[in-house]
Amino acid sequence: MIRLLTKTCIFLLTGIFVITSAVVPAIDAKMIDTNVYLSQEADAARGELASLMAREDVREKMAALGVNPDDAANRIAALTDQEVSQLQNRIDELPAGSGVLAVLGIVLVVLIVLELVGVTNVFNRM
Repeated sequence: MIRLLTKTCIFLLTGIFVITSAVVPAIDAKMIDTNVYLSQEADAARGELASLMAREDVREKMAALGVNPDDAANRIAALTDQEVSQLQNRIDELPAGSGVLAVLGIVLVVLIVLELVGVTNVFNRM
């Protein structure tokens, strides 16, 4: 009886293995050229700059400085890959932390909800 059960399990597992091996395609990994990688990186940086230019606060600040935001977006689209890289590096020098209050507020709301549901006892320990 145990021998029959063992053979059945082996047959079943072998069948599942063969079926899943036939259905799942093999992974096809290839080497990519350095120029292709660099162009993809430049496209990603260009997309980040475009999303930055689409932010309302950036557009308002540019308008306050007398720059047309649409002209600036067109200018970014016309930059070379090296210029995009330099601009991306200079953006890192800008002040950070503009969304800290929003993150702290979300964390506080999550803690309050967890406290009300009874998952944690964060506020009772204080």
